[in-house]
Amino acid sequence: QVQVVESGGGLVQAGGSLRLSCAGSGRTFSSQPMGWFRQAPGKEREFVAAVDRSGATSYNAVSVKGRFTISRDNAKNMMYLQMKSLKPEDTAVYYCAADCLSMLLIRCRGPGDFGSWGQGTQVTVSS
Repeated sequence: QVQVVESGGGLVQAGGSLRLSCAGSGRTFSSQPMGWFRQAPGKEREFVAAVDRSGATSYNAVSVKGRFTISRDNAKNMMYLQMKSLKPEDTAVYYCAADCLSMLLIRCRGPGDFGSWGQGTQVTVSS
């Protein structure tokens, strides 16, 4: 099982950018798709983006398409979420998710699809 730790959150003005990082440990880091989720106060945890084992294929939620980019560097056991053109509605705790239960990327899009989670990092976008 992979252990993951997020970093890179913070306070940013609307229109600004942030890059989140997810550091993984464990020799199975590159064996499964990974993803990013977020949870705003009073709301359910929602899918943001996912990337396949190699990093060659990814997909985003409609709400962040064109603004967020997910990537991974298996040599460094790292995953990233580059966020630009941030909006106040992007404010949430962002979670790194690892150990997708399926090898198929398209099946890695719900919280129940992943076996390992980080503690989360807060992103706040001011208007």
